[in-house]
Amino acid sequence: MMEAEYKIVEFDQVHKRFGSTRALDGVDLTVGRGMILGLVGANGCGKSTLIRHIVGLYLPDEGTITTLGCEARRLGPDRMARLGYVHQEGQLLDWMTVRQHLAYVAAYYDHWNLELQNRFLEQFDIDLKARVGKLSPGKRQQLAILLAICHEPELLILDEPASALDPIARGRFFDLLLELIQERSDRTILISSHILSDIEKVVDQVVVMDRGRIRRNESLDALRERYCRLQMQSLPVDETVRFENSKVLDAKYASGKAQLLMENLDEAELRTIIERYDCPYEISPLSLDEIYEIVVSQPEEAA
Repeated sequence: MMEAEYKIVEFDQVHKRFGSTRALDGVDLTVGRGMILGLVGANGCGKSTLIRHIVGLYLPDEGTITTLGCEARRLGPDRMARLGYVHQEGQLLDWMTVRQHLAYVAAYYDHWNLELQNRFLEQFDIDLKARVGKLSPGKRQQLAILLAICHEPELLILDEPASALDPIARGRFFDLLLELIQERSDRTILISSHILSDIEKVVDQVVVMDRGRIRRNESLDALRERYCRLQMQSLPVDETVRFENSKVLDAKYASGKAQLLMENLDEAELRTIIERYDCPYEISPLSLDEIYEIVVSQPEEAA
């Protein structure tokens, strides 16, 4: 059980419908302090809906959401000042220059980290004199991120923040996230993305959503221990390797070689099989993309 002072966000049996669409279906979720949590899932699975409930933009049909110790629907200025939020659309004031927009937003906060602002501007080569409405999609997204982090929020929420960034800018951005979490041990970052190869470099915890439900909520390390790829060589031709206790999710056999996707691989059982066939083998972790595909393809009661 997670201690109350450690919780920064909590969902308790949250339901949300839009017409006949069930956007959130009985969501239970607790987000602890001091972590980077990756919220993953296909478009339309409920990620953005869940995020908007955290900041009170959406209200649940059923259930409760607590953010920073307060019911999300009742978040006031003091708690909102402890939040940073970048949403997919990245709505900005197009008629302002970058310099004006930064000054305008900074005026709403008691604290604004100018050193972080200037470092970010330099790293991403953002022109202070440029009109916001004339910025490229990537530069607009960078500015939206900058506006969300320079007051040094306790909870930073990023909804598809790197979708418009080129690969180099994405790499710099994720490096920045690691810096932010290291600078303050109680800061929490929740990042939603469909670019799983990017976020698996930085996240501690992974929440997999599918059709409004949470299918997995585990640490990335636990998921990598749970699923793996087993490759075996020098088997009798077309020999099918049978496991009793470990679960074989997928198997390919060709020319005396086997490639198996495994769940909860039993090491004692593996040693027995290797000794039986006297064959070399290799165990390798799966990517987050591969783990996601497995999770959403399994029957829900097994997930």
